[in-house]
Amino acid sequence: MSASPTRVSLAGAGFLILGAALIQWSAAMVRPAFAELGPVATSGWRFAFGALILWGATRPSLKSWRRPQWRAAIILGLTVAFMNVCFYQCIARIPLGNAVTIEFLGPLCVAVVAHRSWRHFGYALLAAVGVVLLSHPGGGTTWAGIIFGLGSGLGWGGYILAASRVGGATRGFGGLAVSMSVSALVTSPWVISSAPKVLDHPTLGVRVALVALMSIVVGFAAELQALRRLRPAAAGVLMSLDPAIAFAIGFIVLGESVTPWVLVGLGCVVAAGAGVMVRSRTPEEVVPQ
Repeated sequence: MSASPTRVSLAGAGFLILGAALIQWSAAMVRPAFAELGPVATSGWRFAFGALILWGATRPSLKSWRRPQWRAAIILGLTVAFMNVCFYQCIARIPLGNAVTIEFLGPLCVAVVAHRSWRHFGYALLAAVGVVLLSHPGGGTTWAGIIFGLGSGLGWGGYILAASRVGGATRGFGGLAVSMSVSALVTSPWVISSAPKVLDHPTLGVRVALVALMSIVVGFAAELQALRRLRPAAAGVLMSLDPAIAFAIGFIVLGESVTPWVLVGLGCVVAAGAGVMVRSRTPEEVVPQ
């Protein structure tokens, strides 16, 4: 499968933005479940529902899988479990926009290390300035939230590399189904212990199932398609749009405040992401579908 650099870049960017919007929107929706289940159990139920939906929708054939496919899918599953548990712990303590801003340090590091050019370092630096402005100290950030946010950022950086490996080693969404099953298995003790609460409150289960559909099935699938079209470094800087998307959703859905410094920060991260797309002249590798 071949495509022009512009088409590939635009398609990758579109999938990445769609996935980010769905994942951040679902994060805003899932917050009420924390009061009943807690962040870790909520994350586990999200993985369990997501894995079930993916297996039913894709029915992956694993007979031809070899060690590289299994290794990539398992690493991705462990990475996503760590990233999401830390992220849910983070948004349980600080505003959504702040959480995603701190988390963004992970992919930012991927971009800085992998691009290895002064131009891309400049874009990453501009995005970093935006991250600092978006975090607006004193805006409800706590040390516990920062620590979990940094943990989530570490997982996010690993997720970019691991998801790229799965996209290259597997076809379709079979790899994603296996990875989410691994994540569900890791968090299964919390799911089992909280099962009585979900059975007693069916609407709670419906909410988490909807969140799983939005984030894991559609959101992660969109990001996986994007990472099949973008190199990890380019995807890392393009994900600088995530804090902007999170602040917008936090403002619209959760009523979180937006200050003038936030608007300046949004301009920085959007400019950094746009700069990577406009100035990129190297065709991105496309994995056959």
